[in-house]
Amino acid sequence: MLTTTFRLLRESGACASSYGAFAKHKGGVRKYGLDTQIPLTEIADVQGINDALWCLRCTQQPDDADRISLSLAADFAEHVLYLFERNYPDDKRPRQAIKATRLFSEGKIGDAAWAAARDAAWDAAWDAARDAAWDAEREWQAVRLESYLHAKEA
Repeated sequence: MLTTTFRLLRESGACASSYGAFAKHKGGVRKYGLDTQIPLTEIADVQGINDALWCLRCTQQPDDADRISLSLAADFAEHVLYLFERNYPDDKRPRQAIKATRLFSEGKIGDAAWAAARDAAWDAAWDAARDAAWDAEREWQAVRLESYLHAKEA
C-alpha cells in the first residue's frame, strides 16, 4: 500500500486548497496526526485522480511509487498510441519509449538507455496524448491508477 503523511504533503508543496480539503476530511491535521499514514487510495477516493497522481511524488515508499509512476506513464502513452501511429505509421519512437520505460521500471535497462529513449519520444507521445478524447482518457486513467494503488494494498 502506498502511503503519505500530512508532513510529506506539506514538505512537497501540496496545493493549499487540496491539502486543506483533505485535512478537513480527516478531522484536521492535529487530530489525525502530521506523521500518520494516509493511503493514496483514500486520497484518490476523496480528492480525485489529479491529487493522487501528484501524491506519487511524496510517498513513504518512493521506490514503489517510482515504479508505479513509470508503469502508469507507459500505460497512458500506450493507450493513445494508436492516435499517433494513425498519423505517423513509420515513426516507432513512442512505441520504443514505452518499451524502454517498462524495461527500466523492471530494472532491465539503465538510466542512460531509458533517458535516451524517453527524450527521443517525448514530443511524439505528447502529441498523441493531446489528441485523445480527453474526458474519456482521464476516466480511463483514473481507473488504471486505482488498479495500481489497490494492487499495492493486496
